[in-house]
Amino acid sequence: MKKKKTGGLARAFFTGLSYVSPRLNTCLLFYRKFGRFPDLDNPQTLNEKLLKLKLARYGEDALVRRCADKYLVRDFVSGRGCGETLNRLIAVYESPRAIDWTSLPDSFAIKWNFGCGYNLICSEKNGLDIPKAVKQLEKWGREPFWAYYSELQYRNVEKKLIVEEYIGDKDGNPPEDYKFYCFNGSAYCVMVCEGRRDGWPKFYFFDRNFNLLRINRDSKEAPADFSRPRPAGIDEAFRVADALSAGFPFVRVDLYLSGSQVRFGEMTFTPAAALDNKRLPETDLMFGKMLEI
Repeated sequence: MKKKKTGGLARAFFTGLSYVSPRLNTCLLFYRKFGRFPDLDNPQTLNEKLLKLKLARYGEDALVRRCADKYLVRDFVSGRGCGETLNRLIAVYESPRAIDWTSLPDSFAIKWNFGCGYNLICSEKNGLDIPKAVKQLEKWGREPFWAYYSELQYRNVEKKLIVEEYIGDKDGNPPEDYKFYCFNGSAYCVMVCEGRRDGWPKFYFFDRNFNLLRINRDSKEAPADFSRPRPAGIDEAFRVADALSAGFPFVRVDLYLSGSQVRFGEMTFTPAAALDNKRLPETDLMFGKMLEI
């Protein structure tokens, strides 16, 4: 209990500091993760360069802010010729209390349009505890997500609840997600997660030909003959990632593959809040060299 309280106090401290100085908050959070301060004047790694972009541009960049908003990004995706990848929009609400649950289909997904992780997946409405769901959505809606890590692209988002079609299986599991690391309008590689449903996830990176890239711990530790079948639709997914990332120095485009059909997930400008200490140092530096700012 004491550890949980200490963690809550630390979160409250860093959240409050964001309102005073996002730069100082960023530097202290980085020090807490890496044991050193970031070089924001001459950044070299992907983490450092994204932190510089976050502080210098993302809070004022209208296009970045639009694409970080899970509601407004839908028009952007359509404008880039990728509208067929969007999940069907069922409804949009201003607050959880406004949701007309009787009008919703038997299965659906509800998510707040700011931040990440604020998703409620319903595979069977009859089994949903609606009062509990409303309470959870309200709790998420009150959270200042942007301030936790000074992710300025989420600040001042006009909060909305989006209800989309359900694309997972009957147990509430989404289709496999593919996270495309895009530099200067080109998807360099894709990260795939395996074993998430079993509780022992492993992450693998693949190039555009779906050859394993040994640039993270799981990929480096994989057997010498490790390979995975080339997923149906992966070429189209790379094309979509290229189209959506055009014009951005870096963005991670998250897509789903449902059979051979590509479904849009989100666009992430600061993966792991640009404080990814699980990325290998040499990979962080390699990705940093690929990012031109």
